[in-house]
Amino acid sequence: MESKVSVIGGGTAGLVTARKLASFGLETTVYDQKKILGEPVRASGILSIRGLEKIGIGYAKAVTNTLYGATIHAGGESLKVESDDAVAHVLDRKQLNDICHDEAVAEGAEVILGRRITGKELDGMAANGIVVGADGAVSEVARHFGMGRIKRYVLTYKAEYNIRNDNRRIVDLFFDNKISKGLFGWMCPNSEDILEVGIGIDSSSGNAMSAFSKFISRKPISEVLGNSKRISEGASMIPLSRRKSIVNAKQRVLLVGDAAGQVKPSTGGGIIYGSSAGLMAANAIKDYYADGKKLGAYDKMYRKNFMLDTWMHSMVRGFYSGVGDKGMGLTLKVLENLRFGNFLGRYGDMDMPTQIIRNFLDAKGNGQEISPG
Repeated sequence: MESKVSVIGGGTAGLVTARKLASFGLETTVYDQKKILGEPVRASGILSIRGLEKIGIGYAKAVTNTLYGATIHAGGESLKVESDDAVAHVLDRKQLNDICHDEAVAEGAEVILGRRITGKELDGMAANGIVVGADGAVSEVARHFGMGRIKRYVLTYKAEYNIRNDNRRIVDLFFDNKISKGLFGWMCPNSEDILEVGIGIDSSSGNAMSAFSKFISRKPISEVLGNSKRISEGASMIPLSRRKSIVNAKQRVLLVGDAAGQVKPSTGGGIIYGSSAGLMAANAIKDYYADGKKLGAYDKMYRKNFMLDTWMHSMVRGFYSGVGDKGMGLTLKVLENLRFGNFLGRYGDMDMPTQIIRNFLDAKGNGQEISPG
C-alpha cells in the first residue's frame, strides 16, 4: 500500500493534521468543498497562547488583540480573573486558516478546494490509503463509516460591532440561564475598533438568534452597543459530546476536530483540542505506515492527554448550567471574597484545568508565595 492520506476538511484542525503528515513525507491531500477556505467566518477566535504554541502554528500575522483575563458576570455579581501576563490572543480566523493552508502546502501537502467528496470516493480513498475526517460537527466521513452520532450541540450566534475599545485586555462573560442556558454570552474586544458580541445555548434550549436578540437588549450590553453599527453576524453549531469512535481501524479512518467532538465542553472552543488531536493522529498514521503499529494508538493517545481535562470542563459546565442564576451569583461572590480570581490569574490555564493544579504545586514546590493575593 502506498503511503497516502486523504484529509477531508480544510479547517484549522484538518490543515494542522495535513502539515504534520506531509512533514513525515506522506502523500497528503486535503479536500474541502468550499472554494475559499475560512469563509464564511462563523466561529470566534479567542485562543490561548499556550495552546497556540503547543500546536505550532505561525499565527502572529493573524493576531488582532491580546487578552489578559476575563470578567465573569452572573446573578448581579462579578468575578474578575486577570493575569499579569498575556493569556490569549484574538485571531482573525480567515487569516489563521490561510496561514495553516500555506504551512501545509510548504510541507508538501496538496490542497484541493471546491470539491465535495462522495461516499464512493471515500471508500476508494480508504481502500488505497488512510482517510482523516476533519469535516466539522456534521461529519459526512463519520456518518459514512458508521462512527456514531454526536448527541449534544451548542448553537451560537455572534455579531461584530464598530465600537472604540479603550480597554482591550478583558473579555466579559455573562451567565444567564433564562437566555443562554447551556453556555453563556460574551463581549470580546476583537481589535481597537471592533467588539464581538455573542451567545451560545444548548441545542435543546431553542433558537440562538432569538436568544442573541434578548441578550443584546439587556444591560449592560445594550448600553455598550448603543447605536453602533453591526458589521457582520453569523451562526454556528458546536459539538458537545464525543463520537462513539474516533478511529475505524478496519477501514483506516480517523476523525479529528469537531468531526470527532474534540472541544472544551465548558466553552465550546475546539481549535486547540482538535489541532492537538490532529498532531496525535498524524503520529499514529506515520507509525502505522513505518512500523505497522495500530491506528488505535491515536484514540489511546488522545484519551491519555485530554479526557481528564474534558471531564473537568464537563463538570464546570454542568455546574453553571444547573445551579441557576442566583446560585451562580452567590458562587462568584464567595470566590471573590476568597480572592479566587487572583488565584486563577496566577495559576490558571483556559484549556487544561489539570494544569492549574500542576502550576500550583510547582509554585509551592519552588517555595513561591502561593496566597490568593
